Amino acid sequence: MNDRFRPTPVWTLAGIILGTALVVAGFPPSGGGAATPPGDVSAWTVYHGGALGSADSTALATVDTSKRAWTSPELSGQLYGEPLVFSSDVYVATESDTVYALSATTGRVVWSRHLGAAVPSSLLPCGNIVPMVGVTGTPVIDPSRHEIFVVADELEGGRPQHRLVGLDTVTGALELSRDVDPPGADPAALLQRTGLTLDHGRVVFAMGGNYGDCATYRGRVVSVPPAGSSHEYFTVDAAAGDSQGAIWMGGAAPVVDAKGDVWVSVGNGSVHSAGQAFDDSDSVLELSAALHLIQYFAPTSWPQNNAQDLDMSTAPVLLSDGQVLLTGKSRIVYLLNASHLGGVGPPQASLASACGNDIDGGSAVVGLTVFLPCRSGTVAVRVTRSPPTLDLRWRSQVGGGPPIYAAGLVWTIGSNGTLYALNPSTGAVEHQANVGVSTNDFPTASVGDGLLLAPSTNHVVALRGTAKS
Repeated sequence: MNDRFRPTPVWTLAGIILGTALVVAGFPPSGGGAATPPGDVSAWTVYHGGALGSADSTALATVDTSKRAWTSPELSGQLYGEPLVFSSDVYVATESDTVYALSATTGRVVWSRHLGAAVPSSLLPCGNIVPMVGVTGTPVIDPSRHEIFVVADELEGGRPQHRLVGLDTVTGALELSRDVDPPGADPAALLQRTGLTLDHGRVVFAMGGNYGDCATYRGRVVSVPPAGSSHEYFTVDAAAGDSQGAIWMGGAAPVVDAKGDVWVSVGNGSVHSAGQAFDDSDSVLELSAALHLIQYFAPTSWPQNNAQDLDMSTAPVLLSDGQVLLTGKSRIVYLLNASHLGGVGPPQASLASACGNDIDGGSAVVGLTVFLPCRSGTVAVRVTRSPPTLDLRWRSQVGGGPPIYAAGLVWTIGSNGTLYALNPSTGAVEHQANVGVSTNDFPTASVGDGLLLAPSTNHVVALRGTAKS
C-alpha cells in the first residue's frame, strides 16, 4: 500500500467563518487547523466547518424545509459522522468501513471505497455500536491535497486494528494506509470516536474506550505527520496503574488554534481520590502541535467526577474574547481564561444545572453566544468578559444533537429523526423537517454547495438553501 502524503502549502485556514472578530479578541484565524480555503463558503471539510469548530456558516440566507432537495441511496453501514462537502461532492463514511462521495446536485453515488472488513461488535469487550464497528469519527478533507482522511477499525488476522486511510477525493483511489494504534495498547479496547482535523499537514484525532469503559485503555491524542516521521501521542492516565481518561467529546474534533495548539476535553479517569496525583482526566488540555502539555484546567471535584463517570464531553469552545467554555456530563458550564487555565481549581465563572441531561459534542458559536449540545434540547448561554459571567438565555425542549448555525437559525437533530430550526434569541421552533432516525446519539448537520445536509441511520438528506447575496 502506498504510504505517502503530498506536500502541503501553508494556508490561513479558519476562512471566513470566524475571521476578524477572532483576530481582534485574541484567537486569530487558525493557520494550523483544517478548514475551507479562504473565501470558499461552498465547502465544509472538517467537523463543524472549521479548525475552531464554531459551526457558524455564512453561506445561506434561507433553507427550504418543506421538501427535500434529494435523499441519498441507502448506504452500507450506519453513519456516525457528519457529512462533509468539497468540490461539488458530499462525503460520508460508515460503520461498514466504506467511504462514499455523493453528488451535491443529485445525491447519487459518485464513487465508494470499501476499506476492509469492519470489526464485528461481538469481538469487542463492550460497546453500543452494533453490529459492526468501522469508521466512527467524522473524516477530514485536506483541500490542498484533494484527499480525505478517515480512521477505520478493521479486522486483520482476526484482530481489530485502527488504520488511518487517505483517499483521493476525485476518484477514491488509495493514497495512504497506516496503522495508528498506540504502542502497547489493546486495539479492541479503543474506540476512535472524535472527528479528525489537520494541524500543519498532520492529521490529528483522539481515542477513548468503548461504551461501558470496559477492558484496559488510556485516552490518547494522536498526530500523524507526513511520511517519514513517527506518529506522536499524548496519553491520559499515563502513570503506572492508571487507566481510562477517554477523549471522545461526543464526536467533535480536537480544536486547533492559531498557533497550531491542540485543545481537547477529557473524560473520567481511574483515579478517585484527591490524595493521588492528578491524572489529566476530567479536564481541558492545551497541547502543542507536537502534543506536549502546555496547560490544563480541572475542577476541584475531579476525583468525585471520575468516580461518577462525569466526563468532560464537549469540544472546548475557544471564544473570540480570549475565553474558553467547557462542559459535559456534570451539566456544569465552566468559563476559563485561555491564557491561564489555572490547573486544578476554580474557574473564572460557572453555571450549574444548565441542562437536564448530558451535554455532549460540538457547539455552535455566534459572537459570545454559545449554543450547547444538551441531549434533552439545545441550550443557549451568553458569555461576558468583564466581569467574566455566564448567562443562561434559553433552554429548548427539542433537538439535542450538536447544533450548527446557518441562515440565521440554530439547527439541531432530535432522537425522533426531526431536524429543528430554532430562533437564536428565544429557542422557539421556526421550522422543522423529518430527516429519518439516526442510530448515532450525536447526529449533526452541515452546510455546503447551497445545501443543508443531515445524516440519518444510513442516508444523507439534503435541503436546498438560497445563498446570501
